[in-house]
Parts: sequence; structure tokens; C-alpha cells
Amino acid sequence: MNRREFVNMSSMAAAVLTVMPEETLFANPKDTKVKIAIIGVGNRGQDHIKNLMDRTDIELVAICDIDQRMLDIAKGLINKSGNPMPEVFTGDDYAWKKLLRNKNIQCVLIATPWEWHKPMIIGAIEAGIKYVATEVILGITLEDHWDVVHAAEKYNAQVMMLENVCYRRDVLAVLNMVRQGIFGEIIHLQGGYQHDLREVKFNNGIQKYGGGVEFNEKGFSEARWRTNHSVHRNGDLYPTHGIGPIAQCININRGNRFLKLSSFATKSRGLHKYIVDHGGESHPNAKVNFRLGDIVTTTIVCANGETIILQHDTNSPRPYSLGFRVQGTDGLWMEVSDTIFIEGVSKPHVWDSATAWLEKYDHPLWKKYGKAAESSGHGGIDFFVINAFIEAVKHGAKTPMDVYDAATWSAIAPLSEQSIELGNETVDFPDFTSGKWMYSEPSFALNDAY
Repeated sequence: MNRREFVNMSSMAAAVLTVMPEETLFANPKDTKVKIAIIGVGNRGQDHIKNLMDRTDIELVAICDIDQRMLDIAKGLINKSGNPMPEVFTGDDYAWKKLLRNKNIQCVLIATPWEWHKPMIIGAIEAGIKYVATEVILGITLEDHWDVVHAAEKYNAQVMMLENVCYRRDVLAVLNMVRQGIFGEIIHLQGGYQHDLREVKFNNGIQKYGGGVEFNEKGFSEARWRTNHSVHRNGDLYPTHGIGPIAQCININRGNRFLKLSSFATKSRGLHKYIVDHGGESHPNAKVNFRLGDIVTTTIVCANGETIILQHDTNSPRPYSLGFRVQGTDGLWMEVSDTIFIEGVSKPHVWDSATAWLEKYDHPLWKKYGKAAESSGHGGIDFFVINAFIEAVKHGAKTPMDVYDAATWSAIAPLSEQSIELGNETVDFPDFTSGKWMYSEPSFALNDAY
């Protein structure tokens, strides 16, 4: 069997599983509560606390953060929920290591700045914790990604990156359509992270999201650390929201893989202009030289012949969009215009509204859990990604998005930096699975929990 025959058979099997009755897909869960710890209870960690406090199958046993203000907010959320207060770890940058000594912890969730993800993931694994959930991204350097993969393999641990966009309702409906062959054979995909973050990257807590121009030690929340990456790095620094969903459509790491990548960056103007517009030309930050190009475009070619275009655009004025496009031999879906065209069904050369199609192919996960997800963040998708992780822990099962997915999607950041640094040279994409992609089968969103 050649590679294309294999992936086609895998896609057919996935389509069959997707439409099977829910009760045949998933065993009854254990009656024990999952004991979870959270490292990092800033804005994102607090979102996770809210979702977890709504569940009856978990016990939050420990939290950690170095920011007392964030800890106080987190403790207030826990008190309000009526759940018992977990053990609190704080005091210095390495307080999380003390948390990991708690032998009651079954799984840990990491919601800290990017540069801490790798050491905390590996620290948790080496402490004997078999399930680790981490916010995106996995690491900074390519070596970081390999280190996490090797640690997970050595200790037989499950590392799941919390890429919640994979569970977005329209994204899952399109995945359902792909698996049922509605678009024919997929040939090209697009996505990205196109989100004006200037007010996030520059604020001081008082002017939060309202025109501040401070970052690093004078900044608040993400401005304390995220903006600094724009000073020193030039590449697609946040690729996973775009690449995760489209990677699922073409079975990356499960019969297919990324082969080569090349990236281009525009000049850097947006962050400097924002500082001058809101703080004046005399503001000290107006002298900062930002390396990150305002728009970074990355092209990827896959083993099965598909091409992918990703765009990173966080420093210019624009409405939010991930820019998804899924195109096959029989039609395509375009997120930005909310349109679909299916040959033989749509009127020739005329777009259909995507709404009716997405409702028709609404994924079984949303049909089952849509109500439960209503109160969670990001339009409900936060519920799904946390639910998937907790259900995997409860069943001692593999997570639906594994360490190979995390490394592959996240490694686009350092690889794009490398390509740009080399004059937009095409670089080889590493195979984090070490050949297992040829034999692994699709698993994402194929049971009634994840």
C-alpha cells in the first residue's frame, strides 16, 4: 500500500466513525475525580479555573503563580464556586517545582509565558505526572520541541497542547465535511493568526486595552513578556491556531506530514507607529527596534502533495480572522467571506452561504455538548479542549492531540525564523514522529468526548 492509498483509507475510516452512534464510541468513565494542578493563574489560567470549577469530575489540588494579584483573583473564583481551596505555591520563579512534589497530582495544566512551557512540561513529566496540558506554544527553539518529544517518549507521558480552535464549531463542521468527502480530495489549505494585539502588547494595567504603550517590567499581563518576543524575533510566532485545524483535515502525523517550509516577513512598522501615536515620539519605547515583521507569510508543502499558506499579523489595525480556506477537487470553504462552493451542487460560478452547509454537517461533539459549552470562553471551544484532556486522564487514554501534534504545529515558529534569517530559504521540516506518521491513524474528534 502506498502512502496516498493509506491516507485515503484512514480518511474513509474516520468518516465512518464520525457518524457512528455516540453510545458505541466511548466507554463509561471511572467514578473517581481527576486531581489537577494549574501552573500560571493569570488571565488565561483564570479562564481554565472557571471551566474546571463547573465540573464535578475534577479536584483542583494546587495552583501556582508569582503574581499575588493574579493569585488573589484566582482564589476569589475558587471561593465563589464553592469548591475547596487548593494548595497555593508562590514566592519565586521556581515555586512550580515545589508544586510538582505533590504526589496527589494526576495531571497538570500550564498557562504561563511561552519560555516557561518547555521546562515546566519536562519538569512535570520527570516528577512522574503522566498527563500534561499546556497552553500554546510548546517551546521557543527547535531543540525545545525535540526535548519535550523525547521526554514524553522516555516516560510514556501524554502531552496535549490546548489548541482550542480545533474545536471551533465551524471548523469541526468543515472537518466533518472533509471526512465525508464533500470537498473531494483536499489539495490546498490556508489559515493563520490575524489578530490586532497592539493594545495587549502595550498596557500598564491601568490603561488595559486602551492605549497604553508600556511593556516588560512596566507592562501588565501579556505585555510583561509577549511583546519582548517581537523585539528579538522575526517569524510566525503564533502558528498553532491556524495550523492545528487544517492539519486535522489532511491527517498530519497520521498518514501525512509536513515536508518543507519557507517564510517571508514584511518590514516592521506597526508597533513603532502605535507607540508614537499613543505615547509620542519622545517616549522611550519609541526608540525600540522591533524585529518582527508586521505580516509574516509561511508556505508549507506536505508529503501527500497538499500546500498550505499561513499568515501571522498581530501588529496592524484589522478585525480578527484566522483566514481559513479548505480547498479540494470538488469545492472549497472560505472562512472570511463565510462562503462555500461545491461542484455539482452549488450554482456554477456562484458562492453559497456557508451557514446552511455548516448546520447540516454540524459535528456530533457540538450536537452533544453545545449547551454545556455555552458559558465557556472563546465561543464555547474552551469547554471542548479542557473536556478532551480531562476525559483522556479519566480513561487512561491517549489525548486526541498528542505531543507530536504539539511539536509539529508549534515548531513552525522557529522554522519560520530560520527561513527568514537565511534569506527566505526553504528549510526541511523535522519528523518528530520518527516515521510513526506512516502507520498512525486519525484519532481527533472521533469519539463522543473528543
